Amino acid sequence: MDNLFQIAARRKFRFSSLKGQLTVEQLYDLPLQAVSGFDLNSVAKEVNAELKAAGEEDFVGLVVSPARDELVQKLDLVKHIIQVKKDEAAAAQAAVARRQELRRLEEVLGRKQDAALENLSPEEIEKRIAALRG
Repeated sequence: MDNLFQIAARRKFRFSSLKGQLTVEQLYDLPLQAVSGFDLNSVAKEVNAELKAAGEEDFVGLVVSPARDELVQKLDLVKHIIQVKKDEAAAAQAAVARRQELRRLEEVLGRKQDAALENLSPEEIEKRIAALRG
């Protein structure tokens, strides 16, 4: 995949969008989907439409089409960026879930520790107070 980014940089790939041409770097700023249509999904659809309009794929490899190859590379790049953003969103969601579970566990632990203190006899409480006062 790194080679594909190098190709994109050297060939100065640009991607059509509702707001004009975008660089590879700008694709990372787009959301996966947006009501406005200014999103990665729309960019991918546009590249895919251009690819379909470029003609059928040559599976034997006898016909060389640099324009079609570039569109395939562009689509691969957009799909990669979409996957990266989906993975990042999933990781962020998992991190939120972990933080929420940790917070709940800490609250339960606090309640259990309070309950354990409540169950101490008056003598045990007095001993602990004396020990803490030094």
